[in-house]
Amino acid sequence: MNNRISNLLNTVRCLRQCGPVLAPKYSGATRKHASWVSGHKDPLENVNLRKSFPSIFPSPHGSSLRFLSQKADVFSAGDEIQPEKSTEALGSEQVPQSSLELKNLKDDSGGSKAKPVVDHNEQFFSSLRKCTCPSDVLDLASESAVSLKHFTNCLTTVWRLLKTLSEDQQRYEKQLIFEHPVFVKLCQHVLRDARRMTQADLVFSLHAVVNLGVPQNTLLVQTLLRVCQEKLNQLDNRCISVLATTLAGLDKDKNMAVLKEIDHLTYLNARRVFLGLVAMNYCSIPILNACSKKIQENIHNAQFWHLIFILEACHNLQYRNVRLFSTVADYVNSSVCILDKKQIILFLSAFETLGFQPSELMGVFAEKVTANSEFLDLKSLLIVLRVYSRLNYLPKGQHHLFFETLQSCLNKYLPQISNTELLKAVYSLCILGYLPHRALDQLLQKESYERLPASGDLYKEKKEMMLRCVRTCMELDSPSFTKPEFVPTENFSSLVSLNLRKAREALLELLGDENMFRQNVQLPYKYHIDFEIRMDSDRKKVLPVTATDNHPDTSVQRLAFLFVPLSAFCLGTTHPQGKLAMKKRHLSKLGYHVILVLNKKFQEMTNEDAVEFLKGKIYSENASPIF
Repeated sequence: MNNRISNLLNTVRCLRQCGPVLAPKYSGATRKHASWVSGHKDPLENVNLRKSFPSIFPSPHGSSLRFLSQKADVFSAGDEIQPEKSTEALGSEQVPQSSLELKNLKDDSGGSKAKPVVDHNEQFFSSLRKCTCPSDVLDLASESAVSLKHFTNCLTTVWRLLKTLSEDQQRYEKQLIFEHPVFVKLCQHVLRDARRMTQADLVFSLHAVVNLGVPQNTLLVQTLLRVCQEKLNQLDNRCISVLATTLAGLDKDKNMAVLKEIDHLTYLNARRVFLGLVAMNYCSIPILNACSKKIQENIHNAQFWHLIFILEACHNLQYRNVRLFSTVADYVNSSVCILDKKQIILFLSAFETLGFQPSELMGVFAEKVTANSEFLDLKSLLIVLRVYSRLNYLPKGQHHLFFETLQSCLNKYLPQISNTELLKAVYSLCILGYLPHRALDQLLQKESYERLPASGDLYKEKKEMMLRCVRTCMELDSPSFTKPEFVPTENFSSLVSLNLRKAREALLELLGDENMFRQNVQLPYKYHIDFEIRMDSDRKKVLPVTATDNHPDTSVQRLAFLFVPLSAFCLGTTHPQGKLAMKKRHLSKLGYHVILVLNKKFQEMTNEDAVEFLKGKIYSENASPIF
């Protein structure tokens, strides 16, 4: 009891000393002028005041408001959350909420007629839109806010105005916000009435308090999170998007704790999360992983267009989930009998943009094309050619028949096809190692050839690259081409890129001399090799490069090391995509034994492991050509 009396006396003494500071209202305009003219002066000038009320005025370093108790566990299932009521919170609930309420009470007692609520709402929101800084909003709330809608809109407007400021201004304004007495009351109302809020007010209030810096382990944030979880399946696309953004800003443990509740999310809302994140152009891997799991579990309830939109969303967000893609591909493959062939083409196109090869589906579709290709119009034909060439898929046992069918379709459209479309079609077939002679003849006619890379064409360089590739394929993939006895080479540069330095150092340690290998080797047809090593016919001994240059010998084996990125392979596999497969095929025809190395995995090796890895690839004829 004595301690309580002592604390009370200290409080009264402090209040007497600092009375002007605790005025019920202070002007936002005056505050702005003082803050930037007088050197960021703190309106709470008496430090003792803040020490006396640690429960109301948090320090800038994160102490929280007392009524935002940090003891409650929002993630406990079935708990009925009730906010703790401190002395200040209880006291605040005994008085009217604003000066407007006092006026209305007087009007009621005096028989005067109060203004209609609608008029007041219009006036309030009009004034809110005119606020230019967070303190203006809080001042307005102290004068006019009387409803839950007013309180939530004030809170979100505070954040909206704050985020437009510079970092230095934001730090200062945040301090003023937390020290403003009305901010405490706003948080109290939001905490008390969280379950009565509309879905939009709920998620935007959570978004605002989290971004304003209210500690995540407070009762306020945890209560809002819990109510969001309870209402998850009632949220629309916009609310789901805002919630997803807010969760991404939480600490990892809080974020994952919230994601546990996504098990109760419906398939429909899991799909909405994908679309919402696309609208925001925001990729949250934990949220997308959780939603992907929900979609996989409910794949048989999914509609055709839903799955297409989900795959497109994954592409737009650059989100890659092999399990999700495999589940969708397996489902489409199991439904191939009831799907229209054009729908299957759309799925194949969506998978191609993701770099994912649905091999079983592609095999089944190739059989359908071979059996009857009448459904392939020109647009569909170009998509099919692009998909199969990029994903480097050759139907097992029937690829020649498949190519002949596609060539027959292409020949049918030659009289009406544009030069650009013809180039794309021929290029795709050449990537796969097939030469469509009639289409090639038309492409390389002088008129068509000269019109392709037109001046001012945005895609001029790409078309020139495609033409160069076609001409290379015509020469190297021709049945009449024979392996050359000697391939002229030159060092492109003596410098080694950063991602190849580790490989160079490992080769130096393994072979002992720079003359035992070549780096940055430039070949004919504009092909490039990262490292070249020459060996005897038995692959037992590495030979000096200079000696074999002066005396070409057909018995010498040439090894070509290509350190390639993961994106050069089909997603989740070591199956090379079309362009890399074509390069490997052509280097083999030039007499090289090609070894593909996933550069990312190689960089993760220790130096000792890197040396042992290269040793195994160099001296073992049975070593896998891909790592």
